[in-house]
Amino acid sequence: MSAFEKPQIIAHIQKSLNYTVFDCKWVPCSAKFVTVGNFARGTGVIQLYEIQHGELKLLREIEKAKPIKCGTFGATSLQQRYLATGDFGGNLHIWNLEAPEIPVYSVKGHKEIINTIDGVGGLGIGEGAPEIVTGSRDGTVKVWDPRQKDDPVAKMEPVQGENKRDCWTVAFGNAYNQEERVVCAGYDNGDIKLFDLRNMSLRWETNIKNGVCSVEFDRRDISMNKLVATSLEGKFHVFDMRTQHPTKGFASVSEKAHKSTVWQVRHLPQNRELFLTAGGAGGLHLWKYEYPIQRSKKDSEGVEMGVAGSVSLLQNVTLSTQPISSLDWSPDKRGLCICSSFDQTVRVLIVTKLHKI
Repeated sequence: MSAFEKPQIIAHIQKSLNYTVFDCKWVPCSAKFVTVGNFARGTGVIQLYEIQHGELKLLREIEKAKPIKCGTFGATSLQQRYLATGDFGGNLHIWNLEAPEIPVYSVKGHKEIINTIDGVGGLGIGEGAPEIVTGSRDGTVKVWDPRQKDDPVAKMEPVQGENKRDCWTVAFGNAYNQEERVVCAGYDNGDIKLFDLRNMSLRWETNIKNGVCSVEFDRRDISMNKLVATSLEGKFHVFDMRTQHPTKGFASVSEKAHKSTVWQVRHLPQNRELFLTAGGAGGLHLWKYEYPIQRSKKDSEGVEMGVAGSVSLLQNVTLSTQPISSLDWSPDKRGLCICSSFDQTVRVLIVTKLHKI
């Protein structure tokens, strides 16, 4: 691929904020996005922005009692577009951004900070009930149905006597029919666990030797295809989730991506083989996954095992001197992306020429 054909990552708009931003998410079917974080005085904040004529217009700012760590629109309908958030006090809230004074749903979900959140079953993505999954420093991963008050519909926690590990990242997947659904969770000690919500069982686990910062399936709403896990020490792993070997698990390929922690991974909604990783040194890398000629083979005993593909770097850019803490592709406009970083800045990016890949 020549330099002229390569995708380019262009910083379109950037805005300095007066608080620490932990997460940013596009509001579906709009030119709006939300940012969440905390003010220096220790309170939480949600801001709603709209892109207007190449500039960012602040539509709403909502201050809350506790700093807000993470948010998702994944379990809401396209009509309501409610934002679910996890905060430093372990609370799960769902907000109507049109009337955000009181949450439409509230539960004290965890004993400690909610580090991570994901949603499924909303926005017309994924079959089955709308559900939210939260992961916390208290070592538990919980699945919530917003239509059911107070109690989680599923809870994954350390067994008696097992050390609790800080859960840093969660993701839904396999939601291709009414029954099937999995949650993948990554922990500070390098553990990755795949929970089957249909059978309420641990389906698979592995350890990648460094704290797992981000996990994401290439699609939530299809039969499991690929999973990317990023880690401290600058590495990420791509697991082929189509074939599970009884002892070897899923085949994978790993790549040294950044010189520092890989904080985030996000797949392009319009092309699942492309994904962005965000690094601790303020860099973004755009990758393409290539499948092998055959995705499975038989081992010496005749049992099917997966074959990993390869990963190539398409483009990279340094945006900040501080870590990029969150990243979100627009679900509606290919190549439009937002990211936040610890220099208290939110950036709107345009990634060009993606349709040619």
